[in-house]
Amino acid sequence: MSTRKRLKRGDGVDFQIEGPEATRAIVLHVERRDRNAPQATERDAAAKLEEAVGLALAIDLEIADAVIAPLAAPKPATLIGSGKVEELAKLVEQTGAELVVVNAQLSPIQQRNLEKAWGAKVLDRTGLILEIFGRRASTSEGTLQVELAHLQYQKSRLVRSWTHLERQRGGFGFLGGPGESQLEADRRIIQERITKIERQLESVVKTRELHRKGRARVPYPVVALVGYTNAGKSTLFNRMSGAEVLAKDLLFATLDPTMRVISLPLGRKVILSDTVGFISDLPTALIAAFRATLEEVLEADIILHVRDVSHTDTEAQADDVNRVLNELGIDEVRRGQIIEVWNKLDRLTPEERQLREAQAQRKPNCVLVSALTGEGLGHLLVAIEDRLGAADAVYQIILDSADGQGLAWLHDRGEVLERQDDPDGCMRVAVRLTAEKAGQAMARFGAAMSPAETRKAAAE
Repeated sequence: MSTRKRLKRGDGVDFQIEGPEATRAIVLHVERRDRNAPQATERDAAAKLEEAVGLALAIDLEIADAVIAPLAAPKPATLIGSGKVEELAKLVEQTGAELVVVNAQLSPIQQRNLEKAWGAKVLDRTGLILEIFGRRASTSEGTLQVELAHLQYQKSRLVRSWTHLERQRGGFGFLGGPGESQLEADRRIIQERITKIERQLESVVKTRELHRKGRARVPYPVVALVGYTNAGKSTLFNRMSGAEVLAKDLLFATLDPTMRVISLPLGRKVILSDTVGFISDLPTALIAAFRATLEEVLEADIILHVRDVSHTDTEAQADDVNRVLNELGIDEVRRGQIIEVWNKLDRLTPEERQLREAQAQRKPNCVLVSALTGEGLGHLLVAIEDRLGAADAVYQIILDSADGQGLAWLHDRGEVLERQDDPDGCMRVAVRLTAEKAGQAMARFGAAMSPAETRKAAAE
């Protein structure tokens, strides 16, 4: 049976790809050569090409060839030089490729000119990422966000190619100009749909705010996993929570946020949140469209920055993640709540592992793990608990057995760890409180409240 795959052309027109086999594609990475940029800060071109191939594989394309095109100065008409355009045209003909994936952002005119020159469909980086997002979205919110980003992208792709379809002239006398053209009508239709989706997303945002307020009343801290796409976040999430989240060796395997409540070694409960993976050169429009997906990061008490330390480009990937965190508004104070999780130890050679262990010892807030095997997971959970417990304390409060309001007050504002009913009609409650809530509890319970210094030892 033939399969049908839907992609988006540069001018926003759908096109279908049919057949039992994957669509043959050429991946072209455009490497900008900036002589003023220090070599140490430049991403390796081969690593960027490998990433672009990974993105193409994420939508089941068959890679016929992968090419790097050095670029000193962009050409307005085609981005790359005429020589490279001709070279790719021959390669398309030789390989029978139906699609060329250009790992760069193309203007509508550039995309249309390249399609004519190569006789094949062209997909730029933004369009490719949108295509992946469209396949990964599963919740209604994620689907709306994908559609919004698609429409904004299509709106920018509409070019003046349909002026011959102008409708009747408008206005009066000699001042009568052309009426609404097909281009303007399409733009209006797209804008109306964008406005409708934005209204729907506003209600979704309000619902998410209510959910966050609900979680605030249940005093469980939020621990959010962030990291470069394919760093192993979902595998780590599954290992920590026992959930079954899609975890594959694919770029952008996770799109919609997933949350689970887990228990730390001393019994403390936290909400673990998995998020969409970050990637370099993600267009600002896409960051804005998926901001709601990343809101859990802004609200998190602890951020786990998951890194694939087996990847040759791990340092540059970490820089990309930090750049996105800055754009999201993570300030310097909040950065103290970030724990770097160096993942995929199982892929390191003994020499590489020894080097990473030495580096981790010199770096604060760093834990080495293998999400696949579970190695180092215990150390990670302890690190989370230590960080969360730095400003919190456990108290013992003695209540009358009939004081249901007092017990409800503690459940509402703290984390009740233990309750013991004494024969004399008293309740002994062990509760973990933040410094702010501890002050409120002291004002309410007074002498009936005391620090539970032996709680940790008892738990251990």
